[in-house]
Amino acid sequence: MAIFTPTEITDNYMKASVGKAESPAWRLFILAVAAGVLIGLGAVTSSTAAHGLENAGLVRLMSGLIFPVGLMMVILMGTELFTGNALMITAALDGKISWARLLRNWGIVFAGNFVGAVALAACMAFFGQLNIGGGDLAVYTAKVAAAKNALPWANAFVLGIFCNLMVCIAVYQANTAQDTAGRILGIFFPIMGFVLAGFEHCVADMYYVPAGIFAYMNPAYTGMIDAAGINTALLNFGDFITANVVPVTLGNIVGGVAVGLTMYACHRTKKDDGK
Repeated sequence: MAIFTPTEITDNYMKASVGKAESPAWRLFILAVAAGVLIGLGAVTSSTAAHGLENAGLVRLMSGLIFPVGLMMVILMGTELFTGNALMITAALDGKISWARLLRNWGIVFAGNFVGAVALAACMAFFGQLNIGGGDLAVYTAKVAAAKNALPWANAFVLGIFCNLMVCIAVYQANTAQDTAGRILGIFFPIMGFVLAGFEHCVADMYYVPAGIFAYMNPAYTGMIDAAGINTALLNFGDFITANVVPVTLGNIVGGVAVGLTMYACHRTKKDDGK
């Protein structure tokens, strides 16, 4: 089956961005909440599979093999993900949407992603999913959250850049295909790669970090987490916002915009000569 060329993908994404930019706020928000949940479910399933492994490389490999299901669901279900929507920069540069509409989309979608991912984190922490392994999953979840909040600001920013380079490449690759299997294949390898490399995705972290915070707040897990020697002082929403959300989100924007600028400069259909 024929696939779309990079030029066709770029043009198609710019056209799709018009619909994204003009979508009613309530619709954008609902689809963004859904995307936050779906990315969070990728994190839930990958953490559940990996939490009992000791070797750090195997933990990342197992997580990388499973986490891509989140973006697969996001794209195939037509929901709205902040990191992928960084590619809407192409439509703004081409004059198809206004910069104000671009920022409106980003703001609404970011808020919806946050609500969906954090709500899922609360459900997992307070309604028993973290009981797996006799609570070992809760301890692992808190450990992951503390590690993410402990990242130096510059590290979180740079890891965010490379994460969204790979996420937006995955979105582009998914759009080369006209069938479900091709889309899934285009998504899988870049997403597996960013998880394996330990890069930082702001929407995934909207699940990972609150889940660890909520786990520590749950009396069923508090003692186990304390006994594990985790730096529980980092399990708070203040550090989550300042040390994780802000630098990772900015890095994700830079990485995604870099992909969009590259594809726009090199692969869009030129207005002046029709190429």
